[in-house]
Amino acid sequence: MTPESIVVAGAGLAGATAARTLRAEGYAGNITIAGTEPHPPYLRPPLSKEYLLGKAGEDAVEVVPASWYAENNVSLRPGSPVASVDPAAHTVRFADGTVQGYGALLLAPGATPRTLPLSGAELDGVTTFRTIDDSRRLRDQLAPGGRNVVLIGSGWIGMELAAAAKTYGNQVTLLGLEDIPLAAALGPELGSFFRALHEDNGVHFRLPASAREITGHNGKVTGVVTDAGELLPADIVVIAVGVVPETSLASAAGLEIRNGILTDASLRTSAPDIFAAGDAANALHPFTGEHHRSEHWSNALNGGKVAAKAMLGQDVALDMVPYFYTDQFDVSMEYSGFPSLAAKAAPVIRGSLERKEFVAFWQQDGRVVAGMNVNWPRSVKPSAQKTIKALITARAEVPAERLADGNVTFDQLIPEP
Repeated sequence: MTPESIVVAGAGLAGATAARTLRAEGYAGNITIAGTEPHPPYLRPPLSKEYLLGKAGEDAVEVVPASWYAENNVSLRPGSPVASVDPAAHTVRFADGTVQGYGALLLAPGATPRTLPLSGAELDGVTTFRTIDDSRRLRDQLAPGGRNVVLIGSGWIGMELAAAAKTYGNQVTLLGLEDIPLAAALGPELGSFFRALHEDNGVHFRLPASAREITGHNGKVTGVVTDAGELLPADIVVIAVGVVPETSLASAAGLEIRNGILTDASLRTSAPDIFAAGDAANALHPFTGEHHRSEHWSNALNGGKVAAKAMLGQDVALDMVPYFYTDQFDVSMEYSGFPSLAAKAAPVIRGSLERKEFVAFWQQDGRVVAGMNVNWPRSVKPSAQKTIKALITARAEVPAERLADGNVTFDQLIPEP
């Protein structure tokens, strides 16, 4: 039966997309979106890229225009999150004490930045990076240039922030626990490609290295001491060591938790009429038969759509091939696939790393399980990403030599349906 009312706990991309999908599917019941931040839902990817660099305005981060919610009779409660859930009574309690019933509930609480137990982490100028307010504040700090910036963390966010900070004309040093940045995600060859990209643009690395202490004077950060005892001058320190899925609400409600809120392929949790989507959901993926938790915007976008349709009783599954992208200096990269399946494989390269124009394929048992393209011409049809996704979905064996051979066109790689 179609629920009379739906509550969305989480005002991010997944929650807003679910609401938009519900209305697009003709749902006429009550929809309430409740979030922690005092803002309407927004997109996170631009925060560490074009929005941080001042190349995109506020409209670039809107999921939908602010007027959409009232125009579509969606109740938006920014700054008033769901504080507790009673699955048996089918009610939620908001932070202001208000209790509201639901026919279906979507948990889309996102994730919170990891912190480090460092002396000096409370100093002015030290921050994590997750929200639009973080991006605005960091942009104001970076824009004048000439500052000493230390990034703690050599993952995607750390690398993107390093690129932005250097583009503004700051001195940038990046610390990470890996010997090669991004090696855990891409392997040593492509991790080295991104390290060289940054070094060519003046970013300094300390790898492997961790922060032992953050120093300050009069409440303001002045430096970072590494585990090797080196003192790095710092006016700005960003701790970018990943995020933790926000599961406290679901856990307190008795839902099954395992590296996130556990769901089936339709994003149903272990409690009746409760669904989960976005960064916090650990969903069963039909392609692998395993649970996957993704922190990328594509997962939140598609998860919101699937959850909405599942709440309306439709037979749907979150079966899309995972996707994300990054922009760093003059490199634009897109990645599709399953990093867990590609972890032990060396990439097959088509194109040239030296020219910063290539496609990388990862295979398992001769089948493509992941792929990425860097600055690959959009004029090439079918596109690199369409080709990668088609090869993954087809599960067809493709000789590595054909993947690497530029004389074999992409449409020749894709098997006939």
